[in-house]
Amino acid sequence: MKKMTLILLWILISMPECFSQSNSTSYKIRTVAFYNLENLFDTINDITKNDEASPMMELKGNRSQVYWDKIDKLATVISLIGKDKSNTSPAIIGVSEVENRAVLEDLIHSDKLKSKGYGIIHYDSPDKRGIDVALLYQLRYFTPIHHEVFNPRIYNNGYKVYTRDQLLVSGYLDDELIHVIVNHWPSRRGGEEESRPLREKAAYQNMKIIEQIRQKEESPKILLMGDFNDDPINSSFKKVLKTKSKKKNVAKEDLYNPYERMFKKGFNTLGYRDNINLFDQIVITSTLLNTGKKDYSTYKMFKAAIFNKSFLITNKGRYKGYPFRSFSYGAYSGGYSDHYPVYIYLIREK
Repeated sequence: MKKMTLILLWILISMPECFSQSNSTSYKIRTVAFYNLENLFDTINDITKNDEASPMMELKGNRSQVYWDKIDKLATVISLIGKDKSNTSPAIIGVSEVENRAVLEDLIHSDKLKSKGYGIIHYDSPDKRGIDVALLYQLRYFTPIHHEVFNPRIYNNGYKVYTRDQLLVSGYLDDELIHVIVNHWPSRRGGEEESRPLREKAAYQNMKIIEQIRQKEESPKILLMGDFNDDPINSSFKKVLKTKSKKKNVAKEDLYNPYERMFKKGFNTLGYRDNINLFDQIVITSTLLNTGKKDYSTYKMFKAAIFNKSFLITNKGRYKGYPFRSFSYGAYSGGYSDHYPVYIYLIREK
């Protein structure tokens, strides 16, 4: 009897809070994620891009072997994100640092993902390094109805900054209309303070996209995701997007950032020069926020998290404790990515 009681207690602890409150209500769970794939380049020289500078093209040999090993490793990670609660990989996952559509085709058709039935939305962006953002989605859960890209049109000292486009995808998650904006904002090359205005301009572009959606829809469900190259407390979030970190402070048209509280507690998605940063985030509009009334009649965020399983962490050497990256000092290090994925669970009553 004691053993049976312990088993039941373990089951209740393992389930999401809302599932343990009522045994007469069941829920749909959909995982929405973002993952910086760390220079997912193919092994073919594209004369229209500066892909020669990519870590893949800098390798002296075994490029094909490295490429397929990286594809397999990334597929392994994606297949596991959110699986413990949704029993499948993400319904929707935004990605960055991909060279072209072909590498995404290889990824979704790899052994660990081919059964999921992923679709791809991708545009070639004007980034000088030749890297883009994209959206992958399981066709059985998400139906896109519109997608387009916006370039932030950033200038620095009179020169155009050829940064990544911002990808907007609108569609139905099951039968609910949502909008996803996938980002990869300008890097901190040249220094955090010097490059700060570039990311603020990228944030303003997000605000323009949000306003465009709101002109057509009164209370849209919008998710901003990406590698923002800024932490949740930086000005791009707090002054431009005006994100809130406490649910009680979120008004109707505010944006809620669950990753700000994680950052203040010391969580991170990457490490660089002995600093930890939480550049990878998912931000939501108030319409996706459960305000505490436990109303899951439509999709609401149940939980936000960082996918930082132990196998994704470097366990020795100079970068111990950092994400186990693919490339380092011109060589293949055999890891996954220099960023951890982030994800949220959206749930609603069946």
